[in-house]
Amino acid sequence: MIVELISEGARRAFSSAMRFDEGGTPVIPPCDKTIPRLLYIHIPFCEQLCPYCSFNRFLFEETLCREYFNALRKEIYLYREKGYNFEGIYVGGGTPTVLIDELEETLEVAKSCFHIREISVETNPNHLTDEKISVLKRAGVNRLSVGIQSFNDDLLRAMGRYDKYGSGVINAERLVQSSGHFDTLNADMIFNFPVQTYESLEKDLDTLIGTGVDQVTYYPLMVSDLTRGLVEKTLGTVDYKKEKRFYRLIVQKLLPHYRFSSAWCFSRQDAMIDEYIVDYDEYAGLGSGSIGYLNGRCYANTFDIRQYIDRSNKGELPLMASHNFSLTDRIRYDFIMNLFGLELEVTPLRKKYGTNVFPYLWKDIIAFMLAGGLRYHHGTFYLTTRGRYYWIIIMREFFTAVNNFRAFCLNS
Repeated sequence: MIVELISEGARRAFSSAMRFDEGGTPVIPPCDKTIPRLLYIHIPFCEQLCPYCSFNRFLFEETLCREYFNALRKEIYLYREKGYNFEGIYVGGGTPTVLIDELEETLEVAKSCFHIREISVETNPNHLTDEKISVLKRAGVNRLSVGIQSFNDDLLRAMGRYDKYGSGVINAERLVQSSGHFDTLNADMIFNFPVQTYESLEKDLDTLIGTGVDQVTYYPLMVSDLTRGLVEKTLGTVDYKKEKRFYRLIVQKLLPHYRFSSAWCFSRQDAMIDEYIVDYDEYAGLGSGSIGYLNGRCYANTFDIRQYIDRSNKGELPLMASHNFSLTDRIRYDFIMNLFGLELEVTPLRKKYGTNVFPYLWKDIIAFMLAGGLRYHHGTFYLTTRGRYYWIIIMREFFTAVNNFRAFCLNS
């Protein structure tokens, strides 16, 4: 009952928050250089489109992709001209490494414009080649996140990943061979596929542990309005009743070897994680279909690649829509995102907003404490064992709402 209430409450809240303003001209807010920010760069090209993915993505075309990278570098310069600075870079997709030379040039431009101290890049296992790894290291990449999803060949075939990205055995070997090249090598995994069994998940976990990979991010399957039909056709209907049991197994198997970096990320040491929204209060979204959050304003770039390229080439920020969060929404956003990283100190939040935050959060705090999800000690809230799963649900609904917004934009 509690799980259903959390799911429904989060679904309603995030659906409301992702309703972008209609009319007017979307803008990004003025720059405050004192705030640490992250630069998110989106590369929407893939060699294969997975049925469950709701990100803005397109089948790879080299000519269009090179045009896109050129426009992306111009957008980076636009943020520099507006006075922004960024400490970290996260490159997501799509598959950012489809054109490794273009990616290297883009990262060099970003480093020349901003004071970058860490860089994370996503890739697929078939790109774990000596050549690409060498280029990524030369470009200053600290963290490489590899989309494995599963080592089960039947599941990989159902996803359409087996032929393009390799078998489970091959991908496990690729992880082993790629270890030690970066500060952090992360394996992106997914649980709660309709055809996934407890036994196959357990085998995936044993394989992961055997690779010795530095970090594991285990996402629950997130099905948006855009992908629901294709997921049901290729993989089956999602059963959320299995999710909690699967999550317990993941925690049980990984914790002797890793420690929590977030409710669904497990690391051997302190490291950057996929959910940069935990470590950075603000982030700019660059690239077609990317979403940013700056000074309480959430905004989205155009999802039309040709329009994105044309506007960037004209020296325009390719914004499509934006939405100002109310003070209550901003405080609740920080509350949720910080706790996803397992704890929240109250004093920094009070200083950030110049006010007592409890009047804005008391209903959420009481509800989660009564449900056994939170504990409070010396000015800090902590997620309990039960609370970690509650936050898995909340973040699943958050990203589903974001994916539904993407679906709306693509259909528009």
